[in-house]
Amino acid sequence: MITDKKGLLVIGARSLIGRRMPEAIRAAGWPEESVRYSSRQPVAKQGVILDTARPYDFQPDRTFAAVIVCAPIWLITDVLLERLVGLGMKRIIAFSSTSRLTKGASGEAAEREVVAKLAAGEETLTAFCEARGVAFTILRPTLIYDEGLDENVTRIADLIRKLGFFPVCGLAKGLRQPVHARDLAKAAMQALTAKPSFNKVYNLSGGEDLTYAAMVRRIFEALGRAPVIIALPELLWRIGFFVANLVRPKRLKRNVQMVLRMNTDLWFDHSGATIDFGYRPGPFKPEFE
Repeated sequence: MITDKKGLLVIGARSLIGRRMPEAIRAAGWPEESVRYSSRQPVAKQGVILDTARPYDFQPDRTFAAVIVCAPIWLITDVLLERLVGLGMKRIIAFSSTSRLTKGASGEAAEREVVAKLAAGEETLTAFCEARGVAFTILRPTLIYDEGLDENVTRIADLIRKLGFFPVCGLAKGLRQPVHARDLAKAAMQALTAKPSFNKVYNLSGGEDLTYAAMVRRIFEALGRAPVIIALPELLWRIGFFVANLVRPKRLKRNVQMVLRMNTDLWFDHSGATIDFGYRPGPFKPEFE
C-alpha cells in the first residue's frame, strides 16, 4: 500500500458535487496520482468501490490523509470513520445542507425526516472527529444546480420546455441564492488546507440574491425564451395538490410545502467562508445547450 501525506479520497464521486471534484482538484494543483474517487458503482479513472455500509470491505491501494465526502452526510458512521482513520485520515470535509435550518418545522414528514438525518450525520462526524483529533469542516450548500443534472434549476427548465410557461405561488418573492456545483467543489479544495476552517461549519450560498420569480425569469432567459410566469394563489395550489393526491397518489410527489416556500426567504450569509478560505461563488447564470 502506498503511503504519503498527499493522499486524497473523494467519497461520492457520482454525486452532483462529486462529478465536479476532478476539475477542482486539478485546479488546486493536487497530485493526480495521489487521488482516488470512490462510489458504490464503478467510476472512470482511478475509481474505487466503497460501500459506506460495509467500510471494512474497502481495500484501497494507498492511504489517505484527507477525505472529501460528497455523498449524503447521513451515510457517515462511526465504523466508516474508524476505517478511514485506519487508512491515515487526518482531515475531512463533508457536505450537508442548509435544509437542516429551514425544513425542521415542515408540514411534510419526509422533509422532517431528511432534516433529522442531516442533523444526525453532522453530529456523528463532529463527535467522532473531536474525540479522535481529526480536523473536520462541514459545508452546507443552499440551492445547488448543475445544468442538466440537478433537481432544482434543471427541473424548472424542463417544465418550461414542456409547458412554455411556469406557474408560481403568489408573487414568489422568497429570496434564493443558487450555487453551482462547480463552486462547491472548488470550496471543498479551498477549505481543505485552510486552517481557519478546521472544526467549523459553514453555510455556502450562491453569489446572487434573487427572488424565486427572478430566478425563474433568469432560467427562461438562459433557454432563450421570453418569460411567461403565471401567478396562482396559495389556496388554488392547496386544492390542486389535494385533488391530485386523491386521483394519482402513487405517481405524484406530494409536497405542497415546496410550492408554498416560493414566498419564504431562504437566504444565508457565506461571508465566514469568504474570510476563512476565500469562497467567492459566481452569479446565477445557467447555461443550457
